[in-house]
Amino acid sequence: MADQSLAAPIRCKAAVSRAKGAPLVIEDIVVDPPKAYEIRMKVLCTSLCHTDITFWRGKEDFPLPPVFPRILGHEAYGVVESVGERVEGFAAGDTVVPTFLGQCDSCGGCASAGSNMCSALPFVVGPGMRRDGTTRFRDSQGEPLHDFLAVSSFSQYTVVDVNQVVKVDPAVPPKLACLLGCGAGTGVGAAWRLAKVQPGSSVVIFGLGAVGLSVAQGAKMCGAAKIIGVDLNPDKEELGKKFGVTDFVNPSKLGESPLSQVIIEMTGGGADYCFECIGAASVMTEAFRSAKQGNGKTVILGLEKDGKPISLPSIEFLFGKCVMGSLFGGMKPKTDIPILAEKCMNKLKNVFCVGGCRSWSWRS
Repeated sequence: MADQSLAAPIRCKAAVSRAKGAPLVIEDIVVDPPKAYEIRMKVLCTSLCHTDITFWRGKEDFPLPPVFPRILGHEAYGVVESVGERVEGFAAGDTVVPTFLGQCDSCGGCASAGSNMCSALPFVVGPGMRRDGTTRFRDSQGEPLHDFLAVSSFSQYTVVDVNQVVKVDPAVPPKLACLLGCGAGTGVGAAWRLAKVQPGSSVVIFGLGAVGLSVAQGAKMCGAAKIIGVDLNPDKEELGKKFGVTDFVNPSKLGESPLSQVIIEMTGGGADYCFECIGAASVMTEAFRSAKQGNGKTVILGLEKDGKPISLPSIEFLFGKCVMGSLFGGMKPKTDIPILAEKCMNKLKNVFCVGGCRSWSWRS
């Protein structure tokens, strides 16, 4: 194990976001040693999530203020380089996946079977580490570079909290393991852990990106009989089939027919589960309308890109419909990521083998 007292600042490269909407620039930076309860890791592979793009754009009407300069990225895989004081259970050389969500296993949130929100390390979108709010990154002039989701994986090295990193089997392919920390974990977890999709049920997925395709895999794993994919991109029909989608709807081809009405007809009264994976208030409303009366569940996984409120007909709630929201698909990172990694190596191979997602490896 690398002793924190011997750890020194590391000079490396990172893709730095200097201003909203501006191209990322590869810069030489300094990554400071890990403090207590922290791990410094070498990032072997990282992937791009739409959340990174949302914060990079920094639109004026977005509900969270833009913070620059910063190092984006939160889906990654790597190797522990050194550990700080009071870190237990990790050593240099361990293969790990960092997560934007913490799990301390000591607070009420972690103890709850129905929650994955750690109250000891609460989720905040701040400019630094969650324990002290400071950053471990500096540019070549010594000026601080802000964190993103306390992960910042668009760097050759990064520092993460010990409660935000999970050991994974080194047999999991690096360029694919990074998806477990957000996209694949969120999608599969939403069907498996959050909604608890039942065998023989009907599922509708609005948006077949990385999260939506992973929802399809999770729904298939749970035994759903009908999995309907909804997307404007016609190419997603064939791609969706590889992930378990049984039916496909392109809203642009429906003419005057409301999408929700088409879904209701396809499912014989409404879907058991609807998953919104786009981040558009209008689609969230349409997903809710598509759920069946009695016990239809609508799961919101997309972050509304423009901060618009959701408009839902209140009478539908009286008919037994419900709306669920979640970060990371209800998954507890330290508990569920190792399980998901094993499932992906066996039952959920398409999460890895189909090119629906892009990932990158750093090269010197």
